[in-house]
Amino acid sequence: MRPSVPSIVKRPEAFRRQLTELPAFRALLRAVEADFYRDLPLPGPILDLGCGDGHFADVAFDAPLDVGVDPWWSPLVEARARRQHRWLTRAVGAAMPFPPDSFQTVVSNSVLEHIPAVDPVLAEVARILRPGGWFHFSVPGPNFRRFLSVARSLDRVRLSTLAERYRRVFDRVSRHHYYLPPEAWSVRLRQVGLRVERWWSYFSPGALMALEWGHLLGLPCVVVKLLTGRWMLVPRAWNVWLTERLLRRFYEESLQGPGAYLFFSARRIPSPA
Repeated sequence: MRPSVPSIVKRPEAFRRQLTELPAFRALLRAVEADFYRDLPLPGPILDLGCGDGHFADVAFDAPLDVGVDPWWSPLVEARARRQHRWLTRAVGAAMPFPPDSFQTVVSNSVLEHIPAVDPVLAEVARILRPGGWFHFSVPGPNFRRFLSVARSLDRVRLSTLAERYRRVFDRVSRHHYYLPPEAWSVRLRQVGLRVERWWSYFSPGALMALEWGHLLGLPCVVVKLLTGRWMLVPRAWNVWLTERLLRRFYEESLQGPGAYLFFSARRIPSPA
């Protein structure tokens, strides 16, 4: 399978907005991903699988999506306040309360890697999609672990055992259960009646290093979130000016070359007549 690199129009103002609302490492990744949806086929009705607090839908889509699904109440309460979904429901991805052929599009941004048993979820997506319907999703790929800067440094000095331990710790922190290559995703999707139409990789080693170290530097944001209900104590553009200058080159980087993450657009294969 060869990647199909899209032509992406960057929106610096949207990136700046995300920096005022999220920890910097998360804002960088979500800003890159939000731009992908600007030029994708998105016929309605649309289901947001793993909608979380609704923030991503708010920045990635111009209009509210039809349905948002998430297994946790707390983020659904936040999503309701944002009003970026016409209807929200609490459900797991492997058992969604919709009849077959309910949706023309399912989107799932950085969700599937957090689900230990993903095959039943893929089967459920195929069930609720109409024939020819679209499934757009993003996941970390095999390069995610390879690009981790601390682990690479340990590998260079032949401390491979310690490097692997670090990778496992980061797996737990990120709640990642797997890093499948494109070919493996294609096989799993085809087994449930979905066909990959295009895919590409994104997020260079430098961008991932910013995300990696951002987890540590973003710890104060967790405290702010607990105390105030928002991630940034001072959510103003001037307060993120330096952060934007440092991270903007990663936001604007080319999609050419290997990346830590993978984006897929798949379609439900119509059943033979």
